[in-house]
Amino acid sequence: MQPYYFPYAGYISLLKHVDIFVLFDVVQFIHHGWIERNRILKPKEGWQYIQVPLVKHSRETKILDIKIRNTENWQERTLAQLVHYKKRAPHYAHVIELLKELYSDDYEDITSLNKAALEAVCRYLGINTPIVILSKSDIQYEEAEAPGLWALNLCKSMEGIDEYWNLSGGIEYFDRDAYENNGIKLQFHKINLLPYNQRRGCFEPGLSILDMMMFLSKDEINQHLDTFDLI
Repeated sequence: MQPYYFPYAGYISLLKHVDIFVLFDVVQFIHHGWIERNRILKPKEGWQYIQVPLVKHSRETKILDIKIRNTENWQERTLAQLVHYKKRAPHYAHVIELLKELYSDDYEDITSLNKAALEAVCRYLGINTPIVILSKSDIQYEEAEAPGLWALNLCKSMEGIDEYWNLSGGIEYFDRDAYENNGIKLQFHKINLLPYNQRRGCFEPGLSILDMMMFLSKDEINQHLDTFDLI
């Protein structure tokens, strides 16, 4: 998976239920996605973005070369955007403590920040899946001729891999026969996202995992993460 910034629960559920999770940072960065931003609640209604500012770069820049614009105090801005949760979210203090610890380190590139953020969430929730940055690993792989073949080439180059999982939103990119012909079982993970109490009138679905962490206990979050189907 590409490295997302505090992604929604489906991404975290996938991470929890695989044996190794590879952050795929060797392809072109796509603007207006989830690599440098995600969504949280607005104070009264609706949602807003939390976002990490990036250094200006060319269209062809790969994810691994995307740098953070640390001349801005984006960490304090994010913490300020979350203050409104304090009045209604029972686990606000724990989430803010996690973020302050994360933000106490310096990060030059977005992939390193997102890996650290994912690991912080995993520690909080008791998830032990190893997370590997592809560009910093010793995995030797062939370049892919189509988007859906990158994962196949990675699986073929890693010892003992006989199954590959992706989120269900990417089904159309994959040739199941190509995977099965190479001894790789292809599975698509689809979380069954159920509403939870956000202490407001209208539930906002699909927000950053930070929102779920604000309102639910660790056990309750893991119950949500464990409720999924494989396609």
